[in-house]
Amino acid sequence: MLSSLLLLLAQATAVPTPPLTVAPTPTPPAAAWPARDAQFTIHNFRFRSGETMEALRINYTTLGKPHRNAQGEIDNAVMVLHGTGGTGRQFLSPQFADELYGPGQPLDITRYWIILPDGIGHGKSSKPSDGRHMRFPHYDYDDMVEAQYQLLRDGLGIRRMRLIMGTSMGCMHSLVWGETHPDFVRALMPLACEPVEIAGLNRMWRQLTIDGIEADPAWAGGEYRTPPTQGLRTAASLLFVAGAAPLYFQAQYPRRATAEAFARERVAASIAGTDANDLIYQIDASRTYAPWSQLEAITAPTTWVNSADDFINPRNLDLPTRAVARMKDARFRLIPESAETRGHGTHTAARFWKRDLADLLQRTQ
Repeated sequence: MLSSLLLLLAQATAVPTPPLTVAPTPTPPAAAWPARDAQFTIHNFRFRSGETMEALRINYTTLGKPHRNAQGEIDNAVMVLHGTGGTGRQFLSPQFADELYGPGQPLDITRYWIILPDGIGHGKSSKPSDGRHMRFPHYDYDDMVEAQYQLLRDGLGIRRMRLIMGTSMGCMHSLVWGETHPDFVRALMPLACEPVEIAGLNRMWRQLTIDGIEADPAWAGGEYRTPPTQGLRTAASLLFVAGAAPLYFQAQYPRRATAEAFARERVAASIAGTDANDLIYQIDASRTYAPWSQLEAITAPTTWVNSADDFINPRNLDLPTRAVARMKDARFRLIPESAETRGHGTHTAARFWKRDLADLLQRTQ
């Protein structure tokens, strides 16, 4: 929901700006991207909690085609990981796809095989709303990364990834990937996260979001017959504030009436179709994330980008700078705040960091 809400914000208020690079030929609109959906089933998947699922379904979207080297191994696979509440298909939005996938662009789909999975509990992958509700296994980020690994290795036959990049939750997944499977990927690009346990204000607003849903009598312990609308509205309001961009919104909505109308519209739109149990699980999956102690294990070349107007990952935390100093080959950049950046959602507005991506691919050829 967080990522989907941020996409709604960006799509509804986008202000065209010149691209950082010009593609040799016109880029088609996102709707024209030849994306294909498929599903992979993992049998008898065991979660870190000890719970198991006889059949865990992982949905994924692909663009482009796999290329095999002289040894017959796929060498052009790129995986992009979404944020909390998102899906792989969010990366077909114009602000992302039209900046990256076209001819001559950093992830040109005539050169790369793009894999966009739905994480456990998200999109068309197995999730609480399939029927188990709050009896669904209590997955965490390690479980989500393990399922991604099994999809790539066993489902798609990949032995080494060209690149893994991710936004928000996907940013944190990228760091988990670097620690748990350091030899499986040639390059990492985390976008919009911190390298420490989710605590402080970050955990506070997440827990208040969960509490807001569970305090709604209509939630009924997860066995609700009608959506707990008040609880979802409370959650959506907190997520709206967490993902907001102060300078941008001030420039776009300088009058009280239009500001109020926009906020109410976006919150209402984000509630539509959101399952309360899915959202609780999605937010709580971050509870065990804590990569700080193992950062030295990340040996893949890494380019890490945060934005200065990100409420969720405050610019005055020096944690990323301290983290990259402990990693073998890592660089960090903080995108300056402006009336054009999108707060936390800057991670999906590729024009702000596409040069960083191009540089990373160049230095890891």
